[in-house]
Amino acid sequence: MNYKKPSLTVDGAIIKNKKILLIKRRNPPFKDMWALPGGFVEYGEKLEDAVVREVEEETGLKTKIKSLIGVYSDPKRDPRGHTISVVYLLYMINNEINSGDDASDAKFFHLDDLPDLGFDHRKIINDVIWREK
Repeated sequence: MNYKKPSLTVDGAIIKNKKILLIKRRNPPFKDMWALPGGFVEYGEKLEDAVVREVEEETGLKTKIKSLIGVYSDPKRDPRGHTISVVYLLYMINNEINSGDDASDAKFFHLDDLPDLGFDHRKIINDVIWREK
């Protein structure tokens, strides 16, 4: 039997001085909107390696995982189809941000003054804030 399967993605949350790192999306969906850095897990890749790779590709930052934030699986969270995202809290190893890959910009936003966000990233960031208290 041939079953439809959801796609697996990862997102990384980096908080520094009550600010969170966001990327401006270069491509649809949510083109030109802000989002957490992240992307699709490649076949044969561990989730932990995927989040570190995706964050570096989109922001230029080398990171390490601090903790797991959660798993987000609402089938309607991505207009391209059913995606499940595993979200990690990361810490930076270097401080030089260089947007690249699928991001046209990357910068820190104060947690109390966030821009409009793509996907379900507002909910994810609220979960990050709650966990960090």
